[in-house]
Amino acid sequence: MTTLGAVFRPQLPPERLRDVVRVGEEVGLEELWLWEDCFREGGISTAAAALAWSERMRIGVGLLPVPLRNVAVTAMEGAALHRMFPGRAILGVGHGVQDWMGQVGARAESPLTLLHEHLDALRALLRGERLTVDGRYVRLDDVALDWPPAGPVPVLAGAEGPRTLRLSGAAADGTVLTSSTSPDGVRRARRIVEEGRAAAGRDAAEPHEVVVYLLTATGPGAAARLRAELAAEGLESVSGLGVAGDAGAVAEAVRRLAEAGADTVVLQPTGDEPDPEGFVRFTAEEVRPLVP
Repeated sequence: MTTLGAVFRPQLPPERLRDVVRVGEEVGLEELWLWEDCFREGGISTAAAALAWSERMRIGVGLLPVPLRNVAVTAMEGAALHRMFPGRAILGVGHGVQDWMGQVGARAESPLTLLHEHLDALRALLRGERLTVDGRYVRLDDVALDWPPAGPVPVLAGAEGPRTLRLSGAAADGTVLTSSTSPDGVRRARRIVEEGRAAAGRDAAEPHEVVVYLLTATGPGAAARLRAELAAEGLESVSGLGVAGDAGAVAEAVRRLAEAGADTVVLQPTGDEPDPEGFVRFTAEEVRPLVP
């Protein structure tokens, strides 16, 4: 079955999060995803609050930009979330937007090397291993978590280009694709991820979850809002991106992504969505029943 989620966009002030979480929990939303976009809201702080305000809903962070984070801190925070809220936190890491990384003096000369080193160390620390690492970017001297998670913690990687997709297959437990990914793009990404998994000797029977965001607009002015957001991102000429309309239209777009290889589809409202709580309710109560 396809998992269906929704995004709390960081264009909203953080004090709005509690009401959105409350509605998501009330209507049975499966997953609520948060972003650590510069310079808006911290991913771990908002995830911890959302997990504390809910009892069942899974909370995803997609993505934590690795240039901003020492891997030991990411591991400590991720482990704490999983011990306090077992099985409900979803961790995703990625390159981060390079212009933003430059603004804070954290831009890496080789983002791919940094992400690879971070993934390897993060997954090992979360497994409870003790590490000494002298990499190009990640350096650890006899580091282990005092409070590792009680069980396995999947770590997802955000990826777009072929090299990062192959790295995600080789070194991550799942892949997060942006809303600029069409169904054909999902098929291509899945193929490249599998190439990376095979090259790294990963067990073909191991699950590798593919998560994709779907830019979604519903209600009055939906088509105009969708067009405006795609134009602002320079994507108006790309076919197959986003959906505007009622629950049936959105469910059909979700099905196309699922058939292309997505395990989880996360509905991403436009940045000017007028009713974030209503969007979550729409996702769970109207779209979910129409998605296999």
